[in-house]
Amino acid sequence: MKYEFIANELCRLDVFLSKSLKFSRNQVEKLIKESGVFVNDALQKKASFKLKIDDKILVRLPEIKEKSAKFAVNFDVEVLYEDEDLLVLNKPSNLVVHSACSVKEATLVDWLVDKGYSLSNLNGELRAGLLHRLDKGTSGAIVIAKNNLSHAFLAKQLLDKSMGRFYLALIDLPLKDDKMLVQKALVRSSSNRLKKMALRESLSLSHMKEAKSAFVNLLSEDGVNLIAAKLFTGRTHQIRAHLESLNRHILGDTLYGYKGEAYARVMLHSYFVYFIHPRKKEKIFVKAPMHIDFMQILTKLKKRDIDEKTSLSFIKSCFDTFL
Repeated sequence: MKYEFIANELCRLDVFLSKSLKFSRNQVEKLIKESGVFVNDALQKKASFKLKIDDKILVRLPEIKEKSAKFAVNFDVEVLYEDEDLLVLNKPSNLVVHSACSVKEATLVDWLVDKGYSLSNLNGELRAGLLHRLDKGTSGAIVIAKNNLSHAFLAKQLLDKSMGRFYLALIDLPLKDDKMLVQKALVRSSSNRLKKMALRESLSLSHMKEAKSAFVNLLSEDGVNLIAAKLFTGRTHQIRAHLESLNRHILGDTLYGYKGEAYARVMLHSYFVYFIHPRKKEKIFVKAPMHIDFMQILTKLKKRDIDEKTSLSFIKSCFDTFL
């Protein structure tokens, strides 16, 4: 797919294309560096190239190539929503989202490839279609882009926060207050840099990343403590690390201090995802039903209470005060 533009201002090439294509600056910089852009019929691979008025710009989006799964796929994934532009999946727990050197098993991307889905490649082939990720142990809603235009449109929403998720988590103790806001910077743990994040009160160091999370008590009865969480920033392990700072731990999350009964995974679930559809321009909410292992823990609670406190209207209202 190609796009042609005429420069109408004096500015950098990446700035002009970010505005014209509605892509993020990072996506445009990667596009220019890897694929190149023609300016007045000359190939240009410098994002900082200065455009003149009436310069002719030709952009060719990278072709989406067929690929094969890296490992054999012997599992299935529930499709919650699908159209020509995107998918919303209910990711199983203990499934890695994309491959890496340390991953020796089939991933969610392998499943997508095995099923023959056309996927965006703005994030490269290893992360084909991925707009965001979930930890291996986390289950629930994840959005997949089928083409590059949808990917760019949705990725911009991650930046302006018009796209987001509401999480459910089962924790060892109820929150001290029914509604809590945590705003603490995250940095790689000095004791476990590869796997764990640590918190800092100050944002003075350049390698720290600001992180903001909101938590709400939903139900607490007979030792079962269900909370909802919303992220205002998307940092690695953000919910887990921020709960640890409150001396609360997700069931099964031994990495962040849980010391109770053993569980096969971290009991964290991406429950609702919302976004503005790239073609319809309508706001969509998609619910990912809780998985069996999660629901089994909730059997001590009254079903009526669960249905009420986990409804979209109730959860949205809980976080209105944080917006």
